[in-house]
Amino acid sequence: MTQRALDSSGGQTPGPGEQPPGNSRTSGNPRQAKIDAGAELDPVHPVDPPPPAHRPEGLTTAEVAERVARGEVNDVPVRSSRSVVEIVRANVFTRFNLIIGVLWVIMLFVAPIQDSLFGFVIVANTGIGIIQEWRAKKTLDSLAVIGEAKPTVRRDGTASEISTSEIVLGDLVELGPGDKVVVDGTVAEADSLEIDESLLTGEADPVIKRAGDQVMSGSFVVAGGGAFTATKVGREAYAAQLAEEASRFTLVHSELRSGISTILKYVTWMMVPTAIGLIISQLVVKDNNFKESVARTVGGIVPMIPEGLVLLTSVAFAIGVVRLGRKQCLVQELPAIEGLARVDVVCLDKTGTLTEGGMDVSEVRPLNGSDEAYVQRVLRAFGSSDPRPNASLQAIIDAYPADGGDAGSWAVTDAMPFSSARKYSGAAFTEADGTASAWLLGAPDVLLSEGDPALKQIERLNEQGLRVLLLARVPGGALDAPGAAAEAVPTALVVLEQRLRPDAGDTLAYFADQNVATKVISGDNAVSVGAVAGKLGLAGAENTLDARRLPSDPDEMATAMERNAVFGRVTPQQKRDMVAALQSRGHTVAMTGDGVNDVLALKDADIGVSMGSGSEATRAVAQIVLLNNSFATLPSVVAEGRRVIGNITRVATLFLTKTVYSVLLAILVVCTQVEYPFLPRHLTLLSTLTIGVPAFFLALAPNKERAQPNFVRRVMRYAIPSGAIAAASTFVTYLLARHHYSGAGALEAETSAATLTLFLVSMYVLAIIARPYTWWRVALVAAMGLGFLIVLVVPWLQDFFALKLVGTVMPWAAVGIAAAAAVLLEFVWRWVGRRFRA
Repeated sequence: MTQRALDSSGGQTPGPGEQPPGNSRTSGNPRQAKIDAGAELDPVHPVDPPPPAHRPEGLTTAEVAERVARGEVNDVPVRSSRSVVEIVRANVFTRFNLIIGVLWVIMLFVAPIQDSLFGFVIVANTGIGIIQEWRAKKTLDSLAVIGEAKPTVRRDGTASEISTSEIVLGDLVELGPGDKVVVDGTVAEADSLEIDESLLTGEADPVIKRAGDQVMSGSFVVAGGGAFTATKVGREAYAAQLAEEASRFTLVHSELRSGISTILKYVTWMMVPTAIGLIISQLVVKDNNFKESVARTVGGIVPMIPEGLVLLTSVAFAIGVVRLGRKQCLVQELPAIEGLARVDVVCLDKTGTLTEGGMDVSEVRPLNGSDEAYVQRVLRAFGSSDPRPNASLQAIIDAYPADGGDAGSWAVTDAMPFSSARKYSGAAFTEADGTASAWLLGAPDVLLSEGDPALKQIERLNEQGLRVLLLARVPGGALDAPGAAAEAVPTALVVLEQRLRPDAGDTLAYFADQNVATKVISGDNAVSVGAVAGKLGLAGAENTLDARRLPSDPDEMATAMERNAVFGRVTPQQKRDMVAALQSRGHTVAMTGDGVNDVLALKDADIGVSMGSGSEATRAVAQIVLLNNSFATLPSVVAEGRRVIGNITRVATLFLTKTVYSVLLAILVVCTQVEYPFLPRHLTLLSTLTIGVPAFFLALAPNKERAQPNFVRRVMRYAIPSGAIAAASTFVTYLLARHHYSGAGALEAETSAATLTLFLVSMYVLAIIARPYTWWRVALVAAMGLGFLIVLVVPWLQDFFALKLVGTVMPWAAVGIAAAAAVLLEFVWRWVGRRFRA
């Protein structure tokens, strides 16, 4: 048999007729040695047909250039954000901007410039929206480049990482565990290659791929490795359109955004007939000055439109992206900021989340009288059997390098890569003296029988938070022997010490303080995971459950999930089922992870969070990628989402209160056949002081309240009664003023009294919404009141805004009516809060 011996450096000396291994993650394939030697393998461990005698070297530089010239390149744009043109179009060409734009043009011809101020405000708001989203686009694009997958491509016999967009037709793309298949292709090399196509087909079981099989973009490697030749690139690739759509900067599928759209739809239905009635009332029924009638008609229509609400929502989200971008957090789907704020259960994967990726071997305990020196030789050889070691095997390699003893003369004859579903890996060797041996390395409670005496000391080690692997010898020296795992003889325990993330404890404490339940879900031993969680202060860490005893019934599983905090020996499919079980109980679930075994759960969770150092597959399906690999960034994302939702709910109440009182005032004017009390300049002033300026500050303020559902209901339950009280009190003042004043200048005096009442009532609504008070909130409300007072006392501002209080009776009557309305507002808000809980 031709074998490849390990040299003293841990590399491989080529056997007769073989090519020296190149710089590739697939070099040193031990299973290929068996193929070259003509050995037969059991169908349980399928082997691909023998490849060409020479290892494929991929395309040459000249061939790549030729294909690029022909346009045979993977040119699908990886778009993380809207283009500048799309940003401008989305902010400028809106339904309400069109309405306001037409009214603005009319006002420029029929009224003084101060009655056209609302148009300049809209221009400024639109500009702010464009600038903020452009800033967010730049942040998002720069982060997307950092987090972009870099597939390894073999060209001229050398493997190197390139951008996905640089792959050309015919490129040889290498694959390892966790790698995402970025274009369609045909398998050229396979070493126990298992690919998960569940994201494309819905089938959860991995598919074993052999040379000649097809692979599709969007699938990912769960075990083994290999290489494939790209057969379809660019927009021809199966998942190209899906990938482009999934990574686009968008507000689609956001409860907040859809709620605002619903509100705007209802506003439109109310606004159209009311505006028509107002136009007829002011232009036909009343025989007034034409230009002033037009101005007052426009003054009645403009405030019905909550134009700033959409702007502030976009700005709040955009600023959220910029803020999180500074913390190296890539938000791949913008509503994820909102979604994570609604989360009430966070499922954490231990490795890479609570612990750092690396581990250290603390000790090796021989079992059944095994020789410790011999065990170390086995571990040295085992480390050389897998060209793509996971964290556990890497710790063994670091502790027992291949050049540290005579294990360097052991030849690898077979290998079985680690699988999350299997919970162990394997390797077979021809030892230095010619003896054949086969070994398994993995979870002790999977490889050992239930009553094995070694389990007791393993449990004691697990209780200390240590991770334990079992090294077991397979009788007969063949990995593919029937029942090899069940008959394996325990040889030694490898004890690994996990490195806790220094910031994980504070993050867990944050979630506990925010009433967010934390569930630790891991493939490791449940007791060990519980001990790690306990060291970090996780509440309920003592409530551990081995997932092998987890009920399969979804309802029973959901009950078990709610009662326990730590779960061990969880398979990838179980992680997915556990997320679904929690969701069936009405929970909003976030899932964090960085390994390929987390992909299915990340995809199904309401919010998937991946580490930047995680596999390509996890980064592809997650809505949020923590590029700094810090679990401690999550509270910032939660806080940003809560800030956006809580504050938009607050300011939406302000905007819609204005819409309600504008519509009701117009209806009252139409029904009573009187002049509309306000000119556009009056409502521009009121909107700026009681809504526009304060809403901008309130929308960006800190807010730690957990987001609640039913956005539309939560907003309208306050906006409708507030708007009704404001409209009624204002109209009462206006009617009283009409009876009080007469002669020249009466209409201006009536308008001023009504404006005073509406301003005071609107200010009280603002004061309620600004609660709980802080120094800056009080200062904000006071500054708005001071601004209105300045307009009333400065002569040229009085003339500019046509506001002048006449006499003392009506101004004080206006104040008294506003005070009564404020008392009623306070009562109604408290009653609504108790009676109509959202």
